[in-house]
Amino acid sequence: MATPVRKETTNSSLEKVSIEHTENRLQVDERVLDVEEAYAVAKAQANLDPWSRSSFTIYACALLAFCCSCGNGYDGSLMTSINGMKYYQLQFESGRLGAKTGLIFSIYTIGQMAGSWFAGPIADRFGRRGGMFTGCLVIIIGVIVISTATKRPQFIGGRFLLGMGIAVATVAAPTYILECSPPQWRGRLTSFYNTGWFGGAIPAAGITLGTSTIASNWSWRIPLILQAVPASIVCLTVWFLPETPRFLYANGRHEEAFDFLIRYHGNGDRNNPVVQLEMREFEESIAQNGSDKRWWDYRDLVNTKNARWRSLMVFLMGLFGQMSGNGLGYFNLDIYKALGYDSHMQFSLNLVSQCVSAVCAWVSVSIADRMPRRTVLVWGTLGCCCMLAANAGFSGAWAAYKPGHQNLSIGQAGTASFFLFQAIYSFTYTPLQSLYPAECLETTARAKGVSMKIFVIGCTSFINLYCIPIALQNIQWRFILVFVGWDFFETIIWYFFAIETQGRTLEELDEIFAAPHPVAKSKEMYQRHRKTLKEAQAQNH
Repeated sequence: MATPVRKETTNSSLEKVSIEHTENRLQVDERVLDVEEAYAVAKAQANLDPWSRSSFTIYACALLAFCCSCGNGYDGSLMTSINGMKYYQLQFESGRLGAKTGLIFSIYTIGQMAGSWFAGPIADRFGRRGGMFTGCLVIIIGVIVISTATKRPQFIGGRFLLGMGIAVATVAAPTYILECSPPQWRGRLTSFYNTGWFGGAIPAAGITLGTSTIASNWSWRIPLILQAVPASIVCLTVWFLPETPRFLYANGRHEEAFDFLIRYHGNGDRNNPVVQLEMREFEESIAQNGSDKRWWDYRDLVNTKNARWRSLMVFLMGLFGQMSGNGLGYFNLDIYKALGYDSHMQFSLNLVSQCVSAVCAWVSVSIADRMPRRTVLVWGTLGCCCMLAANAGFSGAWAAYKPGHQNLSIGQAGTASFFLFQAIYSFTYTPLQSLYPAECLETTARAKGVSMKIFVIGCTSFINLYCIPIALQNIQWRFILVFVGWDFFETIIWYFFAIETQGRTLEELDEIFAAPHPVAKSKEMYQRHRKTLKEAQAQNH
């Protein structure tokens, strides 16, 4: 008779546990809904004055981060151009394509990989400003080494230092502007950072176009010297701007963090709804003893399912952001040469393509606060795939012609498809390469997570910059087909795994990544957020 009684007791216990579990889940769902409503109402009611002194300080923070990105873009466009200069080739005898050129280009990425291991701990220990200052100081030293080089080993050593400095600066800079930005402006200001690539690439293309006519080594030395300008601006001004509130709070400087929020996010009003929401989320979400206090500890990137999903998004952006065919841009001049253009037109087309890509990137930045990340990544990557396929087709047709019998329309179509590829890539990846990983990472793991992204970028860029010149020399236009297939693969991966982060506070995203099915949860919350925001705006009006 004891057995039935025991069975009844067990069933009652199970029912009690089930009821408690359901109640807990409902409480969690209610909390998520409350946070969504609070965030939507706060954004609708808390209008910032874009012309206030405090707002201009935030703009200055964004501009400083932008300068760090300029250094990276300047190097990419610079090396594309000076590699085609006569006096550079006479000095170093590397050839325009092949293994020697691959080493000179790719050593920069080895410097990035080395610097990425120090970048996160520096930004966590000395602050985001300290990381930007340290990185830019190393860049200036690298410029001195490379611009005075007379032998290839010194030139290679200078490029290693440049890569190391860029890694440290570009870990701290996006973290800095993301953590400084008010929630209402976070998407635009953070994605604006990575368009600094064109803030460096366009001047570099213009400068090298001008110096290409100088009949001496100054044709390539002058552009190299000017590479130090953005880094010098950062070193001279960074200590005059505030440290980020999340770094301050995570390091026990709570009053300073709240003063920042009141001054720069709340128009000086402590009761501003955005300030109140951020204060509450800081208290609930930012650990005082997180792994950011231990320079050697990277466990927060992998120790939970939540963390592993976050790290997967960062890894995918680091990998796909560099392997979508954009590495071909380092060899723009050789691609245009293969399509029949002379030296002057190669330099001119390089400048025009940088300008077109910049416009597309800035259009993307302007709508970043409303732009769904998943949709852009899936369709943008598919667009890159289609344009590269078209370019490969036209390039193959051009190569089949006998000299003097080419159809110029085929060459022009090949150039146009490559322009369109770069435009679509710039709209899709240039803003999101900085914004998306920083959004996905939580505060105490953000600097080290971005360091991981920089390391992945360094690895993939090394493969690109070492292999592409060899492949273009050996199999020519056929190599582009590799990226066509890879971009199609990327499209499939983004469709099944990309998390939607648009419209969420940095702390709210924890609810998404902790869900059993984060992709489905992110899409559900995105749709719910859009509905809630519209209702809040309607009530406010």
